[in-house]
Amino acid sequence: MADQTRDLVLVTGASGFVGSAVARIAQQKGYAVRVLVRATSPRKNLEDLDAEVAVGDMRDEASMRTALRGVRYLFHVAADYRLWAPDPAEIERANLEGTEATMRAALAEGVERIVYTSSVATLKVTSAGHSVDETAPLTAEQAIGVYKRSKVLAERAVERMIANDRLPAVIVNPSTPIGPRDVRPTPTGRIIVEAALGKIPAFVDTGLNLVHVDDVAAGHFLALDHGRIGERYILGGENLPLQQMLADIAALTGRKAPTISLPRWPLYPLALGAEAVAKITKREPFVTVDGLKMAKNKMYFTSAKAERELGYRARPYREGLSDALDWFRQAGYLKA
Repeated sequence: MADQTRDLVLVTGASGFVGSAVARIAQQKGYAVRVLVRATSPRKNLEDLDAEVAVGDMRDEASMRTALRGVRYLFHVAADYRLWAPDPAEIERANLEGTEATMRAALAEGVERIVYTSSVATLKVTSAGHSVDETAPLTAEQAIGVYKRSKVLAERAVERMIANDRLPAVIVNPSTPIGPRDVRPTPTGRIIVEAALGKIPAFVDTGLNLVHVDDVAAGHFLALDHGRIGERYILGGENLPLQQMLADIAALTGRKAPTISLPRWPLYPLALGAEAVAKITKREPFVTVDGLKMAKNKMYFTSAKAERELGYRARPYREGLSDALDWFRQAGYLKA
């Protein structure tokens, strides 16, 4: 589908984790790359990237139109991936209003094809541990916390624009990416860092789907080339218990694996206290009430549709874990 003879692509969120991986693959494939960043965005992930930098705000349609001028393909990866914020409305403004403004601008500028990065957070998981596919969407009322709710609302907004405005968008739903360049880091990256430092002596009984960030990025280009407009594709990796993830981190760092399983209910007062402190410090707490509520369910998914229709494949998750630890170590995150 995609002609890679210096067609111009715009990647939003390229200073972040998934966005920087998408921008790197775009460069490797021979595209001319433009990246959208805010004036205050850190530029570490852009240092070795040959890309034109457009400074703007995805919530501002006028600045998005400027950034999209002459662009053939848009990868809208930018999102506020926090489970807690001092002002929760910030998360919804970024994820919903930012997506709506970006898609309106893309329509106005005549962008030929769009890959919109949603999340498996928009899908309905259960405590039973069954692998969920694209046929189990959440409603906004069912979503736990502002992050999930904002991603559900944004995905539904994109679907409406596809149906009503002929928005040429394919939706991808990454699971939980891990790997290099997790500069913030993400909530999962924080778990990896804390576990590597020996600061997680116990765990709750939950599960997640982990995937190398570069496989997620590669999946974006498979969606560009082969995805059907209006369809959703889960880009995931391996389903595993949190206990297994922590044991693998311990094995890779020479530490003792945690063996204490904690019930969730005694942790709620701790989470409430952590959030109260965070309102003063403005630093995201490690344990949140919404995070504990989510942990009730095993967040297991299947990428069978993407494998079947796009040719998507993911490497063993431990390669992503090893790459993440190597990057965190080199970047100085693992100093005791």
